[in-house]
Amino acid sequence: MTIGFRVLNAQRKVAAEWVARYREVPVANVSDSMNRMTAGGSRLRPMHRQGVLAGPALTVKARPGDNLMLHYALDIAEPGDVIVVDAGGDLTNALIGEMMVAYAVKRGVAGIVINGAIRDAANIGAGDFPLFAAGISHRGPYKDGPGEINVPIAIDGMVIEPGDLIIGDDDGLLCVPYDQVAEVYDRATAKHAAEEKQMRQIAEGTNDRSWVLESLKKKGCALP
Repeated sequence: MTIGFRVLNAQRKVAAEWVARYREVPVANVSDSMNRMTAGGSRLRPMHRQGVLAGPALTVKARPGDNLMLHYALDIAEPGDVIVVDAGGDLTNALIGEMMVAYAVKRGVAGIVINGAIRDAANIGAGDFPLFAAGISHRGPYKDGPGEINVPIAIDGMVIEPGDLIIGDDDGLLCVPYDQVAEVYDRATAKHAAEEKQMRQIAEGTNDRSWVLESLKKKGCALP
């Protein structure tokens, strides 16, 4: 096996029913339900106009500034996949532009994550194809490799295994491990329901704020 230049087969993939369910839950609620311990880094921002990202990860580990393996990932991606590229966060060269996005849309890809740069930002920003990236550069990529597909990757400490659930909205990007989608979903939906109840109480003027003063007292805060 050639480490650093290889393409593997994915062994598992989160089911479409979970993808659909998670599309209705804010990423922040999911993050809270994972004890706020996982994040894809604050630099990864939505580059598209609007729309939620959700789907199983097709992972790509790329040499910074090189998109050869990303091109192949587009060729082998299945409809609904989210292509997640760890390119080291380097912003020197853009790895994707409007032509590759158009091809991804044609292939039925659910979205793309680039831990690196994009270009043709105005065109991508006017569309609704979910694309998250760390930045923008007019400089184009190289196409020499090496790289790997369907291997574990990590973005700012967030480990992503092939087939894990990737979700993203205006608050950022998150990976839910394959084996934890059911547990995290139950917690996240309960959290979301509690917040919706609290929003109604705020609107009605009935929300209980006594916990703030009680917390300060327990911590020995000097109060008037």
